[in-house]
Amino acid sequence: MRIAIMSDIHGFDLAFKAVLDDIDRNGPFDLIAVAGDLSVIGPRPDEVVRIARERDLSVVKGNTDVDLVQGWRSGSEDPEHRYAGKLLGDDGIDWLAALPFEIRVSPPDACGPQDDLLIVHANPQNLNDALDPILPDVELLRLIGWTEAAMIAFGHVHICYMRQVGRYLLMDVSAVGNSKNQDLSSKWGIATWDESSGKWSAELRTVPYPLEETKAEILACDVPSAKKVIRRLERATYRDR
Repeated sequence: MRIAIMSDIHGFDLAFKAVLDDIDRNGPFDLIAVAGDLSVIGPRPDEVVRIARERDLSVVKGNTDVDLVQGWRSGSEDPEHRYAGKLLGDDGIDWLAALPFEIRVSPPDACGPQDDLLIVHANPQNLNDALDPILPDVELLRLIGWTEAAMIAFGHVHICYMRQVGRYLLMDVSAVGNSKNQDLSSKWGIATWDESSGKWSAELRTVPYPLEETKAEILACDVPSAKKVIRRLERATYRDR
């Protein structure tokens, strides 16, 4: 069993298409999943949602998806919410609102939920507290809680890593749209179930970012704070915050 997982597309449709092309080249996969944050920041949130729906990808909600839904429905004047909401329309907003919190993948020969792969946005408890790679094991385990799973795949922190913490194999697949690894490449991950060992393994992959095309698209689409979005995209780090 092989599962492809990506996260944090943030409206950057050209990077999303590049990752999907790489996934298709490395397939087949039993499931292609997106760990949330599809729409806010980039130029084409509508195209991202259209592709996700057209390809029937398995998608969980992220914190910015929830913020966008709430902001649009409440009439927020936030320019990012207004930009994305107008492009998505009520149908796209309703689709985001209906996304589940988690996806659970059970191997065919599993002994129970303790063997599952769990796909979430930030952590198994909420959409905001980050499973940050700098945290000690004890703090990561506190955020994971009493979760039944063997492997947890997630995004939220746009920094990819793999780590065994207690009985959990963690894989942060970073971001498709705007990586913060000081490396702009889009990231995605593969979770593979080995029937002989009864264990999951993790692999992280990188895809070259279509930077110049994306910059041109940002400017052409009149994205809010376009120059700032481009600057942060190019820096590929949290240090400019």
